Amino acid sequence: MSIRVVLVDDQVLVRTGFRMILDETGDIEVVGEAGDGAAALEVTARTRPDVVLMDVRMPGVDGITATGRIRALSPAPKVIILTTFDLDDYLFAGLRAGASGFLLKDTLADDLIAAVRVVVSGEAVTAPSATRRLIAHFVDAPAVLPSRPDSRLTSLTAREREVLVLIARGLSNAEIAGDLTVSEGTVKTHISRILAKLGLRDRVQAVILGYECGLVRP
Repeated sequence: MSIRVVLVDDQVLVRTGFRMILDETGDIEVVGEAGDGAAALEVTARTRPDVVLMDVRMPGVDGITATGRIRALSPAPKVIILTTFDLDDYLFAGLRAGASGFLLKDTLADDLIAAVRVVVSGEAVTAPSATRRLIAHFVDAPAVLPSRPDSRLTSLTAREREVLVLIARGLSNAEIAGDLTVSEGTVKTHISRILAKLGLRDRVQAVILGYECGLVRP
């Protein structure tokens, strides 16, 4: 089955470029386009895509607001924020609104295609510069972190807390498995339970929570 995608950008040429890239894959199908956030919500509700590629700065309803509204749909598609502006405000606002990825528009075609496939599989993706900013946010502002773990962590077992720490430190499933001397399948099971217990969407949100609640420190 093909991956269904909706393109949202106020520039027709940008949408055309993305469509040409995705149409060449064979397993990704562009099922709709929109030039602003309001139209994006309507097109998404009508076409029910798997992924929405979302611009940020648009007339009327902006991309961040549209992302939150789209993620409230049922079923909710994944959203990848695509922007020209590598700004912290967009990164955090987009992730908090429910986006599963944050990429710059100068991302290579292969990386864009890979990102679409990755978020459909349930993972998250961010541009390298965005990842560095995400980490730097916590490194540069340790004083705002709470002195003790968030009360939500009480629902986790001791092993799940260990796994959450390793996720927040940026380890892959294979690296976590090696560190804890368990199988990758066991790690995946732990991660699924962690996300379910904490009401998190993906690993990016787990990383953010790990730092915000004080479980992991820079």
